[in-house]
Amino acid sequence: MSSPGPALPLVVGFDLDLTLIDTVPGFRSVLLALGAELGVDFPVEEMTSKLGPPLDLLLAPYLPAEQIAAVGDRFRALYPEHAVASVPALPGAHESIAAVRRHGGRVVVVTGKYAPNAQLHLDHVGFEVDHLEGWVWGVGKADALVREGASIYVGDHIHDVEGALAAGVTSVSVLTGGCTREELEEAGTHVVLDDLGAFPAWLDDHLLSLRLAALEADLVARGSVLVAYSGGADSALLLAAAVRALGADRVVAATGYSHSLPQVERDPARELAESLGVQVLTPETHELDREGYRANDGDRCFFCKAELLDTLVPIAAERGIAYVATGTNADDLAAGFRPGIRAAAERSAITPLADAGLTKDQIREASRRWGLPTWDKPAAACLSSRIAYGVEVTSHRLARVERAEAAVRAVLAAAGVVTHDLRVRDLGDAASVEVDAVLLSGVLAPDAALGVQLLDEVRAAGFATASLAPQGFRSGAMNLRLADPERWR
Repeated sequence: MSSPGPALPLVVGFDLDLTLIDTVPGFRSVLLALGAELGVDFPVEEMTSKLGPPLDLLLAPYLPAEQIAAVGDRFRALYPEHAVASVPALPGAHESIAAVRRHGGRVVVVTGKYAPNAQLHLDHVGFEVDHLEGWVWGVGKADALVREGASIYVGDHIHDVEGALAAGVTSVSVLTGGCTREELEEAGTHVVLDDLGAFPAWLDDHLLSLRLAALEADLVARGSVLVAYSGGADSALLLAAAVRALGADRVVAATGYSHSLPQVERDPARELAESLGVQVLTPETHELDREGYRANDGDRCFFCKAELLDTLVPIAAERGIAYVATGTNADDLAAGFRPGIRAAAERSAITPLADAGLTKDQIREASRRWGLPTWDKPAAACLSSRIAYGVEVTSHRLARVERAEAAVRAVLAAAGVVTHDLRVRDLGDAASVEVDAVLLSGVLAPDAALGVQLLDEVRAAGFATASLAPQGFRSGAMNLRLADPERWR
């Protein structure tokens, strides 16, 4: 059965004049200078009230046809001196470009303006874009949008709408130009915003909706899935999405039980899955039987994931379930060092969240909307991730890390201190305790009584020495130590 491929990268196109920048002051100055040279009294206010059409069309009512081309050239020659320094970015423009970047997207500017002058504007206001296409108008913009792979085009004019529709992309219109909401809607735009200040929030919601729809379509195409389910935010959303798409009778949740899965994680995970109507399997996995896992080199996660998938794939086959799915997300794919992902891929596990382009933030937002209790759950990697690379993973080490973290939670809870993230890192004989950095300048300052008590409890759990990590909690801290041991030791 064929399946959807990974989500296409985001590319957003923007018009320039009166979408990203307020061209009116500069345009007015050039018209005044040009009129003075030609001895023509251009109706400047009227001509700048509806900027957008090509310059030749704006000049045509006031000049003989045979002069238009030469006067247009002179206009463009005067432009840099008269129309760049006075033109500001419109409110929300910088934030809109940043919003595209935040989603890992490319920014292209497709404008009717002469490209060299358009570039001067981009440089002046500090817009960093990936591609500039100038001197294109109306449906002519479609070629550039298609060539650059845009899925959204933002403009202020009905002819920007024409370009977006001709390219088959989502048309977003802003009311900062001369066109009214009614004119833009009549032209067929999909979205009308008052200005670019509303664009980042719209983009967030638009992409989440698109990616959830892609996730649903992917899961429907699969027919049935066994979800490798840890009870964290990612696998919980995947499980809930699978139930929505396929029905609970065609979905199974499987949680591998071993020394590396904290006891505190087990009941909440099972209860959530059961609340979705899903059967929960808890096969034992035996990571510690794998030499590569015990050795705990940089590729430990490969052996962990290999053990999990080697356990789950036969279970899925026995039950007639078409696919085993993991909760890998789009951020995981971009993170680089993820040997576990390679092990899962080698065993034909699917990654619907990542394929739909869903990031961790989007997974949390979707979980919040769906009422899943995991929407704000802190990351809860397996206990072996607490043990420094090169230190052998044993059941004893896993148990003392679990005891130490439980003791730290108890100390903090008794003191009424809330911490979002917590790790006890096993560095051999020493423990490094990571909590939210904000606590380290307050109740857990180096000489604070609570910090002393907390470290006493960690030592009592089986560590010779213990200290509070001065940087606070850092996701993937062991990977940082592996990459740069001198900096992070």
